[in-house]
Amino acid sequence: MSKELTEIQKKILEFIAEYRSETGRPPSLAEIAEKFGYKNRSTVREHLQALERKGYIKRENRISRGIDLTLEEKMFVSKPVIGEVAAGNPLSIYPDAIDTVDLPSVIRIPRESFLLRVRGESLKDAYIFSGDIVIVNPNIEPQNGQIIAAVLDEGAVVKRFYRKSGKIELVSENPDYKPIIIENDYNRFTIVGVVIGVYRNMERKPGQIYS
Repeated sequence: MSKELTEIQKKILEFIAEYRSETGRPPSLAEIAEKFGYKNRSTVREHLQALERKGYIKRENRISRGIDLTLEEKMFVSKPVIGEVAAGNPLSIYPDAIDTVDLPSVIRIPRESFLLRVRGESLKDAYIFSGDIVIVNPNIEPQNGQIIAAVLDEGAVVKRFYRKSGKIELVSENPDYKPIIIENDYNRFTIVGVVIGVYRNMERKPGQIYS
């Protein structure tokens, strides 16, 4: 039996892992059904049976939350965090890893992408909080409205990007922060990449400062 997972199986497996990390217990059939919009729990059972056949989980049918992750050690991959990026005043990107974070292996991350930790609350209305890890792809040409990581005056920032009327605007998602306008002097500004994902430690509440 092939151990390749379908997209929905990957999402269910990821949800089980994240739910257990957050609550200390696996989700029930009803909670999985609610998460993925299934009206019939038998559909959830079918997906769980497939995950069990492929060796990713073990189930105890007589128990409401009887789901064990049997390949847990293979489900998370340690990735380096190479620096900190400011959602506020610029911070530094370092040449060496400052930390590592375990990401679910079912998440496909482009090979050349890298991780940065966010500091500050200027993107809170975009649901990116201080302490979150952003996944940055350096190979995407940024479009207006996308969130980018950039180096500004030798510091690193993460902002929403707009290019218009011969100038660049770096916009926060927090009314307490004014846009950063870059006009003419482009030498002080370099785009590092486009933010393609956010990872949050489920043991930390959004907005809680990471230490």
